[in-house]
Amino acid sequence: MNARYAILNRVRQLDPVLDHQEIVYLVGTYESPFLIQRALEFALFRTFALPRTAQLLAETGEFEQRGQKRYDDTTLLISEFVEHGYDSERGRAAIKRMNRLHHRFAIDNEDYLYTLSTFIYEPIRWNERFGWRPVDPNEREAQFIFWREVGKRMAIKDIPETYAEFEQFNRDYEQKYFQPNEYSRRIGQATINVFLHWYPALLRPLIKPCLYALMDQPLRRVFGYPEAPGWAKVLAVGGMKLRARIIRWLPPRRQPRLFTQEHNPTYPHGYAIDRLGPEDVP
Repeated sequence: MNARYAILNRVRQLDPVLDHQEIVYLVGTYESPFLIQRALEFALFRTFALPRTAQLLAETGEFEQRGQKRYDDTTLLISEFVEHGYDSERGRAAIKRMNRLHHRFAIDNEDYLYTLSTFIYEPIRWNERFGWRPVDPNEREAQFIFWREVGKRMAIKDIPETYAEFEQFNRDYEQKYFQPNEYSRRIGQATINVFLHWYPALLRPLIKPCLYALMDQPLRRVFGYPEAPGWAKVLAVGGMKLRARIIRWLPPRRQPRLFTQEHNPTYPHGYAIDRLGPEDVP
């Protein structure tokens, strides 16, 4: 069992300020890669609940017409600076590309701030809910500092200085802007379609209620989704918690899971960072 907690012990020895990139790397590629990937998917889903963000995406047509590519582009860009560091050559290239894609639009700074906050707090909340071990305080602080530094490199202004302050901003922003609207419903359905197409057609009617079961009520309300039936809650929520109990007793991961190195359906022959995103953006 000591080996199972070797990385946690390493995290506790590190400084969450000075070593935040290493901590984020260890947690994201060794300790909880699957869970963090799911959390980031739902983090993006939460940003689609903002009317201004959803309207922009609806007007570009990217998610409704090329949802899988949009998903893969986002995953790869984030994975580049998580796996290599935001100041590495590849990390800088990924952030530069993200800035080029976003700066074409007049996006409100507060919407940038909210999106940034979801990348901090959703993985932590998912690990608190479904993780195989408790989240360590060093991990919380490192996650906050890592994404704050990414935000600075994206020229996002007025980023809160503390973990607690930014979390309060996240909750207040949702309370203020999570209102049902047609744009969010459109983009939400396009995103659900991406998720569903990862499964055989026969299973999709069962998967959709399970996705609803993993959402909180305010998020479902924005998109107009019903409360999940009891069987879906048991299957989705119960299944995730059972997975955590099983993982607790499995041997630790020996090699990092690197999403940049895995087969990608949109880019089966590899990709260039400066070509990720819409094809009409040079």
